[in-house]
Amino acid sequence: MVCCTLPMVFLLPSWVQAGTKQVSSGAYTPPAYEALPLGAVKPMGWLRNQLRIMRNGSSGHLDEVYAKVKNDNGWLGGQGDGWEETPYWLDGALPLAYLLDDKPLQEKVLKYVNWTLEHQRPSGYFGPVTKAEREKNATIDPAHATEGEDWWPKMVMLKVLQQYYSATADQRVIRFMTNYFRYQLNALEVAPIGKWTEWAASRGPDNVLMAQWLYGITHDASLLQLAERIEQQSFPWTTWMGNRDWVISTATYDDKYLWMRRHGVNVGMGLKAPAVTYQRTGNKQLLKDQYTGWQDLMTIHGLPMGIFSADEDLNGNEPIQGVELCAIVEAMYSLENIIAITGDVRYMDALEKMTFNALPTQTTDDYNNKQYFQVANQVQISRGIFSFSLPFDRQMNNVLGARSGYTCCLANMHQGWTKFASQLWYAAPDNGLAALSYAPSQVTAKVGKDSTAVTITETTQYPFGDQISFSIALKKETAFPLQLRIPSWCDEAEVLINGKTLRKDKGGQLISISRSWKNKDQLVLRLPMRITTTVWGKNSRAVERGPLVYALKLHERWEKGHEEHEGDYFSVYPEEPWNYGLLHKDIKDPAAGMKVSVQKPVDDHFIWNLAHAPIEITVQAKQIPAWQAIEGVAYQPAVDREGIYKGRVDEKVKEITLVPYGCTKVRIVAFPVVP
Repeated sequence: MVCCTLPMVFLLPSWVQAGTKQVSSGAYTPPAYEALPLGAVKPMGWLRNQLRIMRNGSSGHLDEVYAKVKNDNGWLGGQGDGWEETPYWLDGALPLAYLLDDKPLQEKVLKYVNWTLEHQRPSGYFGPVTKAEREKNATIDPAHATEGEDWWPKMVMLKVLQQYYSATADQRVIRFMTNYFRYQLNALEVAPIGKWTEWAASRGPDNVLMAQWLYGITHDASLLQLAERIEQQSFPWTTWMGNRDWVISTATYDDKYLWMRRHGVNVGMGLKAPAVTYQRTGNKQLLKDQYTGWQDLMTIHGLPMGIFSADEDLNGNEPIQGVELCAIVEAMYSLENIIAITGDVRYMDALEKMTFNALPTQTTDDYNNKQYFQVANQVQISRGIFSFSLPFDRQMNNVLGARSGYTCCLANMHQGWTKFASQLWYAAPDNGLAALSYAPSQVTAKVGKDSTAVTITETTQYPFGDQISFSIALKKETAFPLQLRIPSWCDEAEVLINGKTLRKDKGGQLISISRSWKNKDQLVLRLPMRITTTVWGKNSRAVERGPLVYALKLHERWEKGHEEHEGDYFSVYPEEPWNYGLLHKDIKDPAAGMKVSVQKPVDDHFIWNLAHAPIEITVQAKQIPAWQAIEGVAYQPAVDREGIYKGRVDEKVKEITLVPYGCTKVRIVAFPVVP
């Protein structure tokens, strides 16, 4: 593995050194790829600008503008928020601080980290002061675990601490987590994982993941015992993902019973369970179960932008369905861990599609407002009940606001871009590096048998452009393998070194280039992108090119409103017709009937909006007069088995423009097909 740029020596507490049984590997399977220390990957170009926007917006200032986090915070010793929202925010704000090397933001988030580390109870329990401690001066230890409080928010804070350790190698984290997991192993007999809430029982894989991460460092066998116990007490996602009964039931029932197993955010977190269990057990059947579950989920509930419906429950694959922002960022986190554990390129493709399409559309340009639910075919953003599985009385689920819908997404949305940016590169076997997702960035690590420092600068307009350039900086010639992902959508990639073609490779695989690299070597990866069409719910069709999905370009009218309980918000309406169907001949041969044009370069000031959309696709279409919104919902027209609409269609053919889905707010992405 690549030698990390930070020291990884750790000190175990005396109780571990004194006699806890150690194991070296057993059935435990190390991850296929090791994450690099936080800060080893530096975002550049448009991605760095995205993170700066977040830093200047709510990601960097939530504690100043959001009363629940701001006032008397429980994670700083107060009596305010002591549950999930503060750890949610830190789960994105902390990596943001280190990705941007932003000292003021680091100081801000470290107040919470240090308070947490410094106020661990002697037993190992941690978190805000509990009601029992405050009112009864209770002591929380394994025998009195019921005097503690919910396991769930601690799972999120463990993720925060893991990232802090990755950035700093602060040995306090190892001692802290070792003591906490010792406490938890015994306390679960008194206070099972679902003692306080079903949220903890449904989200156990996040707890398991952290215990197994620590095992990878300390090799303390009790951590695997703890991981197994948590899994036994949690929702059986590993079983559900493989046996198909679960995903069938999610498409059958939509009542109040067993809704937690259909809840989209829970599903996003549970998604990684088979891979996490495989890591602990080495059972390769679980890798098959992992893919079965993912494929079934996306077949029954998948939407064109690469995410499953989750508004709030899983809600089928019709393009009128929505998805909660929390579900997107949690599914991304699950995919990132599945990728590291399995090294399976299919999840890398899935992660990029989700990131570059579903994620950017759901927040405003300044990253201060978000949609609780976005809709695939979203012909207006407004108050209403739409076709969501959980419509709220105040009808604020769809609007763009800081506090619209539940505020969990306001706190949780920050982890999406930050974790994606930090995991563009991984340490690879044989002292190499792997570029598994692509975006402008720079990575510094140690490679080769002599642990030579290398810096690789990745320059690209990807995902809009098809060329990725890598510049190698070394003090001496060094042999190491460099792995590159060839996406499944790419028919044939070309690799050039110093201007000369080295190889050509088919899509859907990882390639390894092992050579002695010299300072100033230049590697170029070309990933030709062609236009394709894909089939979605109600036999609708989406236009795709490379990792991006394209949606109808509609000029937008924004209106500001105010709701007494949820504050200011924005509605967005189209200023032109949207009810178009694509011509059948162009669906059959999109390369002949659809034209790609580059509108503007993707520079360091790029923002995901219409004004900055760098690529457009023009295509012929006809309007469908009867296709009209009903209470803001563009119910899909009925089509025949070939997907062709049989109702009246305007005879006049019009040229329409498509832009990347992530640049839109109102749009059609899943089109009917007309003769």
